[in-house]
Amino acid sequence: MAYMNNHQQMQTPMGGPHEAIPLQRMTTREEATERQRIRDIFDKYDRNGTGLLSIQELRRMINSRRCPDLPRGFVNKLMKTADQNNDGHLDFEEFYQMSREHEYLFKNMCVRYCKLVVPSRNPAAVDEPGGAAALAFQRQISIATVSSSLDGEYERSMTFCPPPLTMVVFSIVEIIFFVIDIIETNNQLGTSTNGPMATLFIYNPQLRQQAWRFVTYMFVHIGFMHIVMNLLVQIFLGVALELVHCWWRVALVYLAGVLAGSMGTSIFSPKVFLAGASGGVYALITAHIATIIMNWSQMEYAVVQLFVFLVFCITDLSTSIYNSIYDPFDKVGYIAHASGAIAGFLVGIGVLRNLRVNPWERKLWWCAVTIYFLLMGAGVMFHILNPNHFYPTFA
Repeated sequence: MAYMNNHQQMQTPMGGPHEAIPLQRMTTREEATERQRIRDIFDKYDRNGTGLLSIQELRRMINSRRCPDLPRGFVNKLMKTADQNNDGHLDFEEFYQMSREHEYLFKNMCVRYCKLVVPSRNPAAVDEPGGAAALAFQRQISIATVSSSLDGEYERSMTFCPPPLTMVVFSIVEIIFFVIDIIETNNQLGTSTNGPMATLFIYNPQLRQQAWRFVTYMFVHIGFMHIVMNLLVQIFLGVALELVHCWWRVALVYLAGVLAGSMGTSIFSPKVFLAGASGGVYALITAHIATIIMNWSQMEYAVVQLFVFLVFCITDLSTSIYNSIYDPFDKVGYIAHASGAIAGFLVGIGVLRNLRVNPWERKLWWCAVTIYFLLMGAGVMFHILNPNHFYPTFA
């Protein structure tokens, strides 16, 4: 995490920029006095005299300054913020710069800072002494800068502007298609594939040359349970992603899963008709796993969230394998599920927001994007170069 100096923009916990406030200028004598004061503090907590403060020594310093209620993980985040050369220690210059940027750690206002950072059960406002509005505002900006690096930054970056309507719009279109087919076929269960919407938009292996069917099959559903389950999952998961990652990123993940679902089904089950948005739904599920991995340090309860999604995926995969082997009458498109899940994970890494980019995450990003395009390119070429593999087509 790059250290944020006074020429950069500071980020609030909600991700909005604030213009940095320049540090108060000091005369040469004042700066020398201040440096000596900070040097005395530095030497006091540099117990082993190495000229470097370790994470343990930094924690000891903060705790000794009557601030025991810091959020979990705060000291680690503060170390990463101030450690400009990423060697895991603070030398005096880094320590001094931190003291200038975050003065509340080196003054008797530390207790008040704790009350501002750690939400109190009683949210009463804290009066600032002497009406020092400018100092209070600068302190709040500094607090926002440090607190934005704490666990939970991912959740704090959620916003309802613009409103998360992408999955809602997709769902409304799917409902409209479903209702039209029920009315036109007079099939109250919605299980017919003879309706006008199903006829025109379902993925039909005999009509592969109608390329739109590789995507539009997501609007067609067979039966109430089919559409209800897809709508519930895609709205529940899609809206949660859209609150952080913006509508177009979530739409890309969803459509990538839909396209991969039909592409995989066409290759591995070339005689299967395909309906439903399950490819996109599974893409949203694995996109959550992708964003948990990429925003691990910024997400609250990341371990719990990852565990829940992994348990679901493993359970669903096991059930799919069992049904495909022992139930010859099972009509679920497991290939579409698996293909959509793979695409959602890869595209999720590629397009969803990464709030704090680490070097290993850049490498993972390149790997995910490269693998996705290689897989999709191979699928397209397979369709072009191996026409005899597929179900006979006709216009």
